[in-house]
Amino acid sequence: MPGRGASTQDAAPGSTLAFVESPVQLLNVLEWAYADALRASESTDALRASGSTDALGASESADAPRVAAGDADGSGAPAGARAGGDTGVGAPGDLTVIVLSPHDPMTRGQLRRMAELAREEGVRVRWEEARGGASAPFRTISGLASLVRAARRIVIGDPFSRYVQLLLTMAKARDLIVVDDGTATMEFISQLARGERLERWHRRGSRGARDLVFAPVSAGARRRLTPGQHRRVEVFSSMPVDPPPGVTVTSNTFAWTRARFGPPKLTGGTDLVGTSLVETGVVDLERYVEAVTALTREHGATRYFAHRKEATDKLHRISVEVGLEIVRPDLPLELIARRGPIGRMILSFPSTVVHTLPLALAGTGIKVAVCDVDPAWLTSHASPRAQGFLSGVTGTARDVHRLPYAPASPSQP
Repeated sequence: MPGRGASTQDAAPGSTLAFVESPVQLLNVLEWAYADALRASESTDALRASGSTDALGASESADAPRVAAGDADGSGAPAGARAGGDTGVGAPGDLTVIVLSPHDPMTRGQLRRMAELAREEGVRVRWEEARGGASAPFRTISGLASLVRAARRIVIGDPFSRYVQLLLTMAKARDLIVVDDGTATMEFISQLARGERLERWHRRGSRGARDLVFAPVSAGARRRLTPGQHRRVEVFSSMPVDPPPGVTVTSNTFAWTRARFGPPKLTGGTDLVGTSLVETGVVDLERYVEAVTALTREHGATRYFAHRKEATDKLHRISVEVGLEIVRPDLPLELIARRGPIGRMILSFPSTVVHTLPLALAGTGIKVAVCDVDPAWLTSHASPRAQGFLSGVTGTARDVHRLPYAPASPSQP
């Protein structure tokens, strides 16, 4: 296993490649690598205990050294991790993360911080300016083609990404792993089980010319994400999913995050988590600001953790009209909250964090509460699936306190 700080850019033949386009995807690749290392270590320990020395030798030669297994405190982290022991991900020595960098400055900034963390954990990171001009896609795809074809395992963070779908058409890997990309994982599993085309839940309307041209590529990617005789598909997720036959689901308990950071210092106050539902055209801006105002007054919130895709003018309104301190996190909220300082209560609208924060903050005494989205808040052009999907995100969340709809207006009783 490469030591912390490794930054080798080239992947070896037969390697494990991970493709990410957001900070959360990269975080979940690190969580997967950590969990994968623990599984391998536990398997090695079992072989030692059984006296199967021949199998043990084969197992140890097949993979790079892994972190020690053990769960002394029930947290899922290796024994001794919180007492100053090694908390690295224990990633296989052949793991290379390919960052297909987006345009958005906030996302790029968080991705660079996550890339630094990944390198500290001994993971190779290769940064691709995948959207840097008209020729960038061709340059990126051609530059990665040989690595993709030679990869033994492929880990992806966004099965809806056209970039990822195009790369999958060249893949020959027998093992495909899908890590969480937020609540989109739930929709991906549902569409895969129903045999539908892969499409983000908040999209609405008929497909355009580009969609029709790309349809064969998307269909090919869906076939590759369907398990078969010579292909294993794993979903590594903290979301409640009902996988189709043949798909293996492994729970993401945020064990690496808990071993690496915290426990956090608590402020004693209440923090509110922002959402990009306005920016994606699902929720009306005025209704959203009214709901934020009502929640702030009801629960005494003082800080607003902005989603990386929230518009600056909206955040300015919330700061001026509601009086909340706007916080622009430089890392995914799971890491920010685990490092602290953080409030004793965290309020959120339906989003990934109502599933992930209770796991990342397990044992800290922090309360996570979710406020449902009132159907009246939806825009006229929101997808017909929006309300049902958002209700499902809230209804399936574990270890959270559910709040009723915030008043439609601050003056409403």
